[in-house]
Formats: sequence, C-alpha cells, structure tokens
Amino acid sequence: MFDRKAHWERVYEDGLPEEVSWYQKEPTLSLQLIRNTRIANDAPIIDVGGGASLLVDCLCERGFTRLAVLDISPQALAYARERLGDKAQRVEWYEADITTFVPPHRFALWHDRAVFHFLTDQLDRTRYVEVLKRTLEPGGHLLLATFALGGPTRCSGLEIVQYDAAKLGRELGGEFRLVEETSEIHVTPTGKQQKFAYFRFVRETKP
Repeated sequence: MFDRKAHWERVYEDGLPEEVSWYQKEPTLSLQLIRNTRIANDAPIIDVGGGASLLVDCLCERGFTRLAVLDISPQALAYARERLGDKAQRVEWYEADITTFVPPHRFALWHDRAVFHFLTDQLDRTRYVEVLKRTLEPGGHLLLATFALGGPTRCSGLEIVQYDAAKLGRELGGEFRLVEETSEIHVTPTGKQQKFAYFRFVRETKP
C-alpha cells in the first residue's frame, strides 16, 4: 500500500527545498490571484500543501495576518518555520494529509498549488472535496493550480491527473463557481518546463 506521508518525507530528506521541481522563488500567479479576490488582510488563509513554499513569506510581507500552512511532510514545514524565524509564531502549522484534515475553524481562502493533481484515486479526490467544504466558508475563495492538459503526466516519481476548467469543475461540484483561470509554464530548478493551469473559484452561498 502506498504511504503518501513517507514518500513526501523522503523527497524533502533527499534534497533542499530550492531543489524540488515545484520550487518558485516568487509565486507570482498565486499572489496575483489572491490580490484579485480583494480579500481583507485579516481574513483567514490556508495554503494546502504549502510545505516549504515561499508563499507564506510573501503574504506576511504584504500584511496578511491570519495565515495557515498545511503539509503532509514535517520536514517541509520545519524548513518554512526556520526560514520565517520569529514570524513563524504568527502562522498556524498543520502536519496532516489533506484527505483526513479536521479544520479547527473555517477559512476565507484555500490555496493549493500542485496537491490535488497527485490524487489519482477517486476516493481521495472525494475526501479532498469533503474536507474543502468543511473548511472553506460560504462565499470563500478557492485557488487551485494543477498540471494542465498537455503538461507532465508524472512528477516526483508519481502519476498525476491533468485538468482543465470543465474537468476540475466536475470534481468540485456545483457549489463552486469558476471566476478566473490562467496558465503558466513553470521552469523547474533543472530547467524542465511544466505546463500549469490556475483556477479561481468562489464557493456559492446557499439561498
């Protein structure tokens, strides 16, 4: 049986955060999509699979005050906490598999760059969406980035699922309304090009 936690812990043990294929020195598109939500600086934001990503640093610098980072790898979270120094005390840190996460409170924005596309099993995707619905408040913003159609078929030794807006919308269900999509060619630290798609949804409020 595949041990997801052990796999990702090995990835971070075998290399530095700036050596992993998804490393971004500046998470430009994620920051742009977050700006586009016009969310308040004191709104609660969770970065799912954030690990050692620099997004939390960038959001701290831009004045966001209620940040959370979730990752399955304790080593990835340790890298981020060490990098942030004293600022790490102002961030909520969750070591968890997103398919079994129990949120302590709701969030106004859920950001996921490159977690969902690793869920190749339908049951895992269903559980992810169930956790998402328990976590994201009505009217909240969902930012998802995945490998696009025509992009990589594998990453970090694992199969992935490629998405376009229609395919992702079917996974999420009718509660989520697509309001923006864009794409980028991500260049890995080794120089490989990866085609990503970014999607911004709003969770509809119930009548």
